[in-house]
Amino acid sequence: MVIVLLLLLLLMPASASAIGHVCGTGGNYTAKSTYRSSIAALNATLPGNTSSSPQLFAKATAGAVRALALCRRHDTTNLTACRECLASSFKYAQKMCPKHKAATVYYDYDEVNVTRPGCLLGFSDDGRFLSQGSIVSWNSTFFQFFNPVQIPGNAGVAAAAVRQLLTQTARYAADTARRFATGSMDSIGSAAPTLYSLAQCTPDLSAGDCLACLRRLVGTLNATNSVRVGGRMFVLRCNVRFEPFMFHNDKSMRRIPSPSSIAPAPAPAPAPAPAPAPAPADKRHGVKPWVIALSVAAPVALVALCFIVYHRRRHRTKSTKNKRSLQGKRTHEFQEGDELVWAMETELAEFAVFDFHQILEATVNFSEENKLGQGGFGPVYKGQFPDGNEIAVKRLDSRSGQGFREFKNEVELIAKLQHRNLVRLMGCCSQGEEKILVYEYLPNKSLDFFIFNENRKALLDWDKRLAIIVGIAEGLLYLHKHSRLRVIHRDLKPSNVLLDSEMNAKISDFGLAKIFSSNDTEANTTRKVVGTFGYMAPEYASHGIFSIKSDVFSFGVLTLEILSGKRNSHECGNFINLLGHAWQLFEEESWVDLIDTPLLSNGYSEEMMRCINIALLCVQESVIDRPTMLDVVAMLSNKSMIVDKPKNPAYFTGDKEAPTINQSCSVNDVTISTITPR
Repeated sequence: MVIVLLLLLLLMPASASAIGHVCGTGGNYTAKSTYRSSIAALNATLPGNTSSSPQLFAKATAGAVRALALCRRHDTTNLTACRECLASSFKYAQKMCPKHKAATVYYDYDEVNVTRPGCLLGFSDDGRFLSQGSIVSWNSTFFQFFNPVQIPGNAGVAAAAVRQLLTQTARYAADTARRFATGSMDSIGSAAPTLYSLAQCTPDLSAGDCLACLRRLVGTLNATNSVRVGGRMFVLRCNVRFEPFMFHNDKSMRRIPSPSSIAPAPAPAPAPAPAPAPAPADKRHGVKPWVIALSVAAPVALVALCFIVYHRRRHRTKSTKNKRSLQGKRTHEFQEGDELVWAMETELAEFAVFDFHQILEATVNFSEENKLGQGGFGPVYKGQFPDGNEIAVKRLDSRSGQGFREFKNEVELIAKLQHRNLVRLMGCCSQGEEKILVYEYLPNKSLDFFIFNENRKALLDWDKRLAIIVGIAEGLLYLHKHSRLRVIHRDLKPSNVLLDSEMNAKISDFGLAKIFSSNDTEANTTRKVVGTFGYMAPEYASHGIFSIKSDVFSFGVLTLEILSGKRNSHECGNFINLLGHAWQLFEEESWVDLIDTPLLSNGYSEEMMRCINIALLCVQESVIDRPTMLDVVAMLSNKSMIVDKPKNPAYFTGDKEAPTINQSCSVNDVTISTITPR
């Protein structure tokens, strides 16, 4: 067991180095600017101020720069190490995020030397960066790292244990004045018989804000990460960690009981064993237990190490082959006319180019039994590779209207976008007329499969629906503001929101998405209006003008559908769509009549009303009146934030008004791309 733990330690980050960093996307400063001088001033003062603080925490402002620093260990005696850690963090930020106006660094020392504190440092020019519980700080500073080794045994039991360990540690941390706690849990598994945990918030947070921040971090655990033997998750305001070894020296560590399901069922009483033979008088003739344990553990550890080395070498070899394959093919198979594409994909190790026969085998020749559904651009099939990995295959229909441009667009976009609320593109295939995209498989299909079905909608209680709304909002915020590219989706609707095994929302289908430069705010399409009636903003449907506010409008429609369980295209009272009906009910303070029947038994009326208000703000007719997704996420996350009263929505049609566009609303299932803008 000692050897196994040493192997785990070898897989952790190197000592005295940064765990990770997040560079801001808000712009750069020049070498001789005032902003650079302000960072230098903070570098000179903030480490000392933090290490001299009783809580090892400090905030500071210099010019336009806001900064925050925290030493993560509880030990307040090693002040020199805290100061040195933050000084190293400033240097690392300048190295990894040169001239970025915003950066966050998570730094640590030797895993074994627990007396040397790790630290975190963040700075930005955003005026809200230092506000308590700021959603800006969350979305721009999130970082996670997990040990590649999994806890053996029942994955469900292991995941439940890890979640309980971190959840309980988070509660303890929020209840303390220093917003710090550690814990341990026994009987996790043979690879990690004991897991140790740590949870910490910046001490200026209230107990409620601290607990909310930590719970949100724990909530990011997915089915894979929750069964690892160790991991860390950070945002600027809070962080959690769990490991199979003691990585702190907190004497107030609490023992956290394992979930009841971990305890094995009692085995039947064994039959009485015969009395053991007396031990020999000469102890040299006996075999000591520790000798047996060591003789077994050593070869097991050696085999495990060989397997890890083999697996990593095989993965690198496969990635290299994929890259070479792509480089060889892109000059003919991925070329249309003189347009050469996807040079950047050769640099993405996780992106693969599949042979068509691999796709045929995985989907059993695109059998009807494997068909998941029919999208606007063609059918989607479930597949399984020989290694057991399940995939979703989108096969472009040559008659769908999506051509090479949209196919190329989707691959270019999703291969670069990485967010927990975006579907992951694993690779593609292009052979002759066949153009195929390969995604991760999500077992719960799409959102419309649940909310518009009278039987299945009952499976989505209020907490799940609210989590889906927030997940979609955070995915859009990433696309609009925090990804390397500013992306407008242009076709957000329930069928393009997929649900994973834990009902987490993931935005999919980027064939119609548009890339903006960081300075652009809107554009006018030069080709054709594309999207789905019922979700298209009026300025886009009528004049071809689209912006990030177009996605905001679609999000508002989608939110109202999630709350009501009704499609926007259905007539509601005197209104041709759901928007006008919802606005009238809200104005008359009869909004409860809008809520889906399965939700009415829950006591979340105030939250529901707030969500309706936010949704109606998103679908206002005027582009200027609509909030950004940053505003939307802030309103959803901060219940104390005042929400404005909405004005009348677009396509507001009662007895006296006519529809804004001539076409009648469709069932909102099929993406259109044939309308010429006026």
